[in-house]
Amino acid sequence: MSDEQLEDEEKAKSPILKIILIVVGILLLIGITVGGTLFASGFFDADKDVDAEEAIAALEAEAAVQAAAAEAAAAGPEKVKQDSPELTRFEQSYFQLPKPLVANVANSRKVMQGTVAIMTHYDERVVANVEKHDFPLRFAMLAVMRRVTEPEISEPDFQTNLAATLKMEMNAVLESLEDFGGIEAVYFTEFVVQ
Repeated sequence: MSDEQLEDEEKAKSPILKIILIVVGILLLIGITVGGTLFASGFFDADKDVDAEEAIAALEAEAAVQAAAAEAAAAGPEKVKQDSPELTRFEQSYFQLPKPLVANVANSRKVMQGTVAIMTHYDERVVANVEKHDFPLRFAMLAVMRRVTEPEISEPDFQTNLAATLKMEMNAVLESLEDFGGIEAVYFTEFVVQ
């Protein structure tokens, strides 16, 4: 009986021993995998603190450059001077809006149609902003033109006054969208009232 009991105990211990060896082997494999991954990713490197300080310094330098660029953009464009030894004059840039403006005269059957051009002493950013924001600028100018009444049209300075009002409206729209207007004058290249 003792031989039989001994054999039964060995049979009972051998599956438990196999399970324990398999679990220990799996845990050992997981530990080696995690350790190898950390080693390969540089977790154990001593220069890690130095690299972090260099990265922080690089990010601070980049932030300072971006802040300087933002301040320059917020200040608006510089006026472009003409090359002249005797006089300090600014160079004028002109831009004509591509489509004419058509609006009804208030309380009348008449219609106004005008093609608008702008003049600026600033660089090309003003013209680029006018092109970029064509729709809100046209909307604002048409709103001004729709408020014109028939008696105002017969006034001698009507076109000059309308151009000055359009200039103020256009600069207000550009300042709300780009923080800088820059339109010095508005001209009508064509103007018809029918």
